[in-house]
Amino acid sequence: MDSILNICPATAKAVNDVAEVAGYLWQKGWAERNGGNITVNLSDSAADAARTLQPIAPPTPIGRTLPHIKGGIFFCKGTNKRMRDLARYPMDNGSVIRVSDDGTNYSIIADKPVKPTSEIISHLSIHNYLVGKGSNYRAVVHTHPIDLVAMSHNPAFLEKDLLGTLLWSMIPETRAFCPRGLGIAPYALPGSAELADATIAQLDEYDVVMWEKHGVCSVSENVGEAFDMIDTLSKSAQIYLTAKSMGFEPEGISPEKMEEMKRVFNL
Repeated sequence: MDSILNICPATAKAVNDVAEVAGYLWQKGWAERNGGNITVNLSDSAADAARTLQPIAPPTPIGRTLPHIKGGIFFCKGTNKRMRDLARYPMDNGSVIRVSDDGTNYSIIADKPVKPTSEIISHLSIHNYLVGKGSNYRAVVHTHPIDLVAMSHNPAFLEKDLLGTLLWSMIPETRAFCPRGLGIAPYALPGSAELADATIAQLDEYDVVMWEKHGVCSVSENVGEAFDMIDTLSKSAQIYLTAKSMGFEPEGISPEKMEEMKRVFNL
């Protein structure tokens, strides 16, 4: 069978972008073994030929009904697959799936029967939420930034908007490039519907959500933007932790100056 990348240029572009970001996540040290996952909604760009591809594996129940993405097409990192391998061989370590017309299950349609990430219920639930609200966000990136996860082990940082505001104050770019801040999802079992729902509950206010003691989930128009927000927040966390390791509490940008920046740059 010819690769879906050869019959659908838009899909090839999206998969190449995923591979690029997967490499960044590995290089950052945020993707130990098979840690983290990426999904991209291809429904708007998939060629007609992709929509008619026959399943290459039996249908798999999602575990809930997702009406807004019924018939949708997604690229997903494979379960138990490594980001470093996804970066080099994306179609050997990920697959394209199609959600059923009733929104209750999915089937792998290309290129190989690589089972999607174990957190597929979280990812598809998030995509369902995004499409349902009319968002143009099509990418979901989950990874394990060391500094941000470390900070989530301090209960004080888990109060609403405390950590996000602190990170904003470390460097102006964080306020500019993560204007909605950082949401917090309490610890929940990885791969569970509970984690999916806790994440969605934060997405009304935030584009990036901390999964307590686990990692970060980011949503955006594309995988590059989703990565950039996590990368920027991580830089702020590094600045904070570096200052603390030098023996002082960083002063941070004042609320007045951050408000000025919000106003001037229309954030």
